[in-house]
Amino acid sequence: MQRTSSTKRLRRHARSLPDCLRQFLTPVVWKQARRGLPAARRPHRWSFHHLTLVLLSMTWCLGDSSAERFEMARGIVVLCRPKRRRAGRTVQGFQKALARLPMRPLAALATALRHRIATALADDLLVGGFIPLGCDGSRLECPRTDELLRRMGVAGKPDSAPALWVTALVHLTTGVPWAWQLGRGTASERDHLRRLIATLPAAALVVADAGYHGYDLAAALSVAGCAFLIRMSSSVRLFVDAPVDADRFGQGVVIYWPLEARQKRLPPLRLRLIRVRGRGRPGGRRPGADVWLLTNVLESRRLSAERATRFYRLRWENEGLFRTYKRTLAKVHLVGRTVRAVHREAYGSLLACQLLLAQGAWALRPRRGATTQVTAPCSARRALREVRRALVAVMPRAPRASYRERLGLCLRERRVRTTAKQKRAWPQRTPHVPPRPPQLLMMSDQEKALYSWVMAVA
Repeated sequence: MQRTSSTKRLRRHARSLPDCLRQFLTPVVWKQARRGLPAARRPHRWSFHHLTLVLLSMTWCLGDSSAERFEMARGIVVLCRPKRRRAGRTVQGFQKALARLPMRPLAALATALRHRIATALADDLLVGGFIPLGCDGSRLECPRTDELLRRMGVAGKPDSAPALWVTALVHLTTGVPWAWQLGRGTASERDHLRRLIATLPAAALVVADAGYHGYDLAAALSVAGCAFLIRMSSSVRLFVDAPVDADRFGQGVVIYWPLEARQKRLPPLRLRLIRVRGRGRPGGRRPGADVWLLTNVLESRRLSAERATRFYRLRWENEGLFRTYKRTLAKVHLVGRTVRAVHREAYGSLLACQLLLAQGAWALRPRRGATTQVTAPCSARRALREVRRALVAVMPRAPRASYRERLGLCLRERRVRTTAKQKRAWPQRTPHVPPRPPQLLMMSDQEKALYSWVMAVA
């Protein structure tokens, strides 16, 4: 993509956090996101613009509770929209407004932001004629509320907490998330990837591990015109035209036609199988395991075995994304107590993670120059630190009252308890058995005589 003079001038003056955010959250992006909003019956305190900005910045803020992060997140509205009406003051009002917000405008915002990232990063996304995108999934633990247990189900061990499954596509050389799909903790990651095919760019190369094999998924990617590089396991059966020696096999054309496809009279897939020799650890006794990769790129000049090996090794960028999301942004456990709250929290935090890493990759473009980096050059931890510094600088000033006066207002919440302390049996814990009532008995004649003697002596 060619950079015009206006683009260079805009980049030169983008020095603050609001300016960098405006490089991605442009007026066109906001306009496309508002198309999914329903017509408002009456004006609300929380506009879509303010609600989205606070939702994104709450992922970047410090705090042990939503109320603490909300106090810092409100400063983003002052930074980005200084002449507009201020956002709400209470976290309860923000949560109610967020619950009323449908998911359609958030999905439209993600689509518009994805196109803006593709335009801003431009040539940095293209590596060897492909846009390599790794695909992987992970679970996010949710609170043990009745609604989440009933609708999200239990994934993993028996009696475990409800979970939300996230399948994400991430660019393997910049580390920027591309798209994601949310579902229950028991959702199929292959089905999620099939739904994400519509978000793939024209030159996409999907790199995935052995959990994404399957005829239906490979056929869907081939029909969509997307290249893939997926690791195979012993459960996959492939046909060859002539007998081959498995020990000397390097790469070759195979036919993928499982029994289910043959029974449904589906056409076979002609693909290429690449074997990557395991190197093993230095000084180790056991050699490294070989990696068998299946791709629909039949031309070795377009995708050589060496380049396919480098692409698959970069697949660990997916693990780096989930480490950033879970540890750096502290999203191992979600705090929403309803299905609507959990979906909006997860979607907003993924948007914030995408925007954070995209800003870092965009800011480092002049430093990289024309060379292509193998790993993501942006440190999410350092970028998050700079965002927090900018948000702390615009936080409201402390009240003029003394510390003792402010401390005297810290009253504990008093409410009438109407339910039991323990609501359900927790896993790996002995169920609580309440003590039985005491026994009420009558004293015998001997006990009455002893009681009279002890009282007389006392």
